[in-house]
Amino acid sequence: MVHIIGHRGGRNLWPENSLSGFRKLAQMPVDGVEFDVHLTRAGEMLVIHDPTLERTTDAQGPVADLNPGKRREVRLKESDGETILTLEEVLTVFKYTALELHIELKTQADGTPYEGLAAKAFAAVNRLDLRQRSILTSFHPEVLADIRKVAPGIRTLSSFDTKSVERLGLASGLSLMLQRSDIIAVEKSLLQAKWDEITQLVPLDRLGAWVPNEISDLEYWLAKPIRQITTDRPDLALRARR
Repeated sequence: MVHIIGHRGGRNLWPENSLSGFRKLAQMPVDGVEFDVHLTRAGEMLVIHDPTLERTTDAQGPVADLNPGKRREVRLKESDGETILTLEEVLTVFKYTALELHIELKTQADGTPYEGLAAKAFAAVNRLDLRQRSILTSFHPEVLADIRKVAPGIRTLSSFDTKSVERLGLASGLSLMLQRSDIIAVEKSLLQAKWDEITQLVPLDRLGAWVPNEISDLEYWLAKPIRQITTDRPDLALRARR
């Protein structure tokens, strides 16, 4: 059965990376949740997708510049006054579920990795005894290499899209990512266009597609012999799988 992973907590249903969204997703019979982590200069690990605050909150500026506790004053857009969560707060929501936790380690706005983020995220996962259900993910080979070094034994996932192809090449990029990852999640249009080439390199049980959201698209990918799909509409994905 193809796993269904709720992207950013199911962002087309609820405010992305929000407490309300995570709590509602935790009640659904999905297989996993995906969310994003940035590191502030003060050392807080905050769950938000962008390196800046403008798109998803009522504040402005780099996430990294938030002072300790300041995130409690920042409100998520389209929410009922919700604030940015820390990594440990999100992990706590899912501690007593069976869901896989796909934790994407983001980079700064210029693409520079956050120094020490992999080790800090791994430590948080271990503190809550969630190592077996956690998967640390990234688009960047250097981040994945750092995870392998500082978080031995934890599963890893590479996200791969057309920008990855431009940076690394298709075959060479996938080969590199396979050395550093247990799972390769490929953007759906690239995966569809290059299905034969990709599946010659990546075992199907290590392959995922992101982000199908329409019912016909979900049905298409759920019928493929791949490991997982990551979707903004976990409700439609569950309907399609049934």
